[in-house]
Amino acid sequence: MLDIQQLRTNLDAVAAGLAKRGKPIDFSEFSALEAERKTLQTRTQDLQAQRNSLSRQIGMLKGKGEDASEVMAQVGALGDELKASEARLGELLEKFNAILATLPNIPDESVPVGEDETGNVEMKRWGMPKAFDFAVKDHTDIGEGLNQLDFATAAKISGARFSLLKGGVARMHRALAQFMLDTHTTQHGYTEVYAPYLVNAASLFGTGQLPKFEEDLFKVLRGDQDPLYLIPTAEVPVTNIVRDEILGAEALPLKLVCHTPCFRSEAGSGGRDVRGMIRQHQFDKVELVQIVHPDQSAAAHEELTGHAEAILEALELPYRRMALCSGDMGFSAAKTYDLEVWLPAQDTYREISSCSNFGAFQARRMQARFRNDKNKPELCHTLNGSGLAVGRTLVAILENNQQADGSVIVPEVLRSYMGGLELLTPLR
Repeated sequence: MLDIQQLRTNLDAVAAGLAKRGKPIDFSEFSALEAERKTLQTRTQDLQAQRNSLSRQIGMLKGKGEDASEVMAQVGALGDELKASEARLGELLEKFNAILATLPNIPDESVPVGEDETGNVEMKRWGMPKAFDFAVKDHTDIGEGLNQLDFATAAKISGARFSLLKGGVARMHRALAQFMLDTHTTQHGYTEVYAPYLVNAASLFGTGQLPKFEEDLFKVLRGDQDPLYLIPTAEVPVTNIVRDEILGAEALPLKLVCHTPCFRSEAGSGGRDVRGMIRQHQFDKVELVQIVHPDQSAAAHEELTGHAEAILEALELPYRRMALCSGDMGFSAAKTYDLEVWLPAQDTYREISSCSNFGAFQARRMQARFRNDKNKPELCHTLNGSGLAVGRTLVAILENNQQADGSVIVPEVLRSYMGGLELLTPLR
């Protein structure tokens, strides 16, 4: 959430910053409400001053034994107007909050300006895509050829956009999550968290999924109780650990890692990537979250992105880092790097991790604060990124490590997690 004082004192700069996202925002309603607020605020202060003055007169009159009824009647009339003014100010505050809840974050100055993904900027590449001397298959054909990836049965059980994994592929999926967690906790300094998969609306508001993206969520109704939502990412429960908290400065940075399934309705995906595991209703992800001092958030963003890259490099998967342009960033992000892994069957790079710095945007929505060097509460900065999306990592391994006979080489770093297995072969 943006600071309302930014809008009140420098609306033109806010509008210009948000316009970089490619969809200029009409602030006429805000301006009209703000003009009314200023007038009403001034009137309210005048009324309060008048009431205080008249109250002093009443005290003086009564002290002299004189009749104060006329002045008391004036105070009563002022009180009625004050109540009406204060009630209207409360209504205006609700309207301001409703507007702020729908405004995205302002892109950082370092973010390239662009309208869509064509404006993203490649920052680095790692690894060389392998040259195959046979016709490559996509992960769907590879997995089905191994008899270890079954979309038909998953569709029978649940419907489209689900998958059923078996045998070595299922074991590799589990191994990947364990390898990622072990790497981030033992080498990168994260504390592992096990978090709820169902969250309340306040948690989703805190990280920016509500109210704007409700259609992308799976909502669980509970009779007359408030609904819960299946998490779209572990970012939601993990970041909300610090909601409504004031941390000591010594607690920062807070670095947390969490493996969860993620659930997304893909309401706006328009049928893209229906085939295979690229875009599903249920998928696993290992999520990295950092809560940091504002002065450290830019450096933390580089560090967190590097931690996600380390997983790709350990698995020997070619990738590139892309700086997302202003028009392609997520709602809450001030700056985002996407990591894209090479998929031979598509002959292109596809996103496998999105690492974002949100500045104080989420912290303001959550009221997540720390005590600064003056011992005053100050908003934290929040960051997160996939370290990595487990299913997409599995897809990349199947495609990049496929052999002409249909088998798949197990990455060396995963073999200890798979009982020494070096090769995935068809399950009989």
